[in-house]
Amino acid sequence: MTTRVLGIDLSMPMLVAPTAFHKLAHPDGELATARATRKASTAMVLSSLSNTDVEDVASVHPEATLFQLYVYRDRQATVGLVRRVEEAGCKALVLTVDAPLLGRRERDVRNAFALPRELKVKNLVPAGYGDLNAVVAESGLAAYFASLLDPSLSWKDIAWLRSLTKLPLAIKGIVRVDDALRARDEGASAIVVSNHGGRQLDGSPATLDVLAPIADAVDRDLEVLMDGGIRRGTDVLKALALGAKAVLVGRPVLWGLALDGEAGVSLVLDMLRRELDLAMALAGCPSLESVSRDLITTG
Repeated sequence: MTTRVLGIDLSMPMLVAPTAFHKLAHPDGELATARATRKASTAMVLSSLSNTDVEDVASVHPEATLFQLYVYRDRQATVGLVRRVEEAGCKALVLTVDAPLLGRRERDVRNAFALPRELKVKNLVPAGYGDLNAVVAESGLAAYFASLLDPSLSWKDIAWLRSLTKLPLAIKGIVRVDDALRARDEGASAIVVSNHGGRQLDGSPATLDVLAPIADAVDRDLEVLMDGGIRRGTDVLKALALGAKAVLVGRPVLWGLALDGEAGVSLVLDMLRRELDLAMALAGCPSLESVSRDLITTG
């Protein structure tokens, strides 16, 4: 099940997806997730909205920490963050492009979501954007996005971002063939077929439904990853059969973290590994290279 993604050797075609605020799930937060990811010999994508400094996470898992990037209205803050991430030893940037504003998350609105005062958006503290604990009428996270993130992000900014760093760039939030081709043409090393966990736009296409035509269109010119809905090893096998090189796992990692910290995340990753191994065996696939489209039936 070994593979290589963005130049990083992985023990299985699964990475830990970027998810915010791990210390809401467990006091050890992103450090616990990083330790478990390192033990599983796979990669972790650290969120811009981490409760832990990137340097601390990268030092725990120096071989395979990637960084998910939001672009702020304050472009100098973004420049500083990119340079900090590179100096910390992260192996790639994963730019999220599907969040010019935050989707309306009704539970966040009902709960007037905000971080506890002791928790910060740690990697933005130096720029003065580390607080997300003010009580607002609706969602504090939505207010944070609306006031600080740059909604004017466009294709022209890809060249600007690539000029800041030598790190490989993945573009996350692709659900259309034309956007996948544009990402390739703009010099991305990878794309993540993603609808932001279904939390941005109601009715957006399921990533598994759009994966195959996207993978066929780019035809190995760049690496295609996918996230959304990965709950079992059989889900991973389906994504591989439809053209993904690997998948990113989000919610299940947080469930494991909330259950038992590092050990809980390790449990989740081990379960998924064993399930994929069994699914491959039962499907007659002795290697990832033998996983083919004809495993998927329709109708």
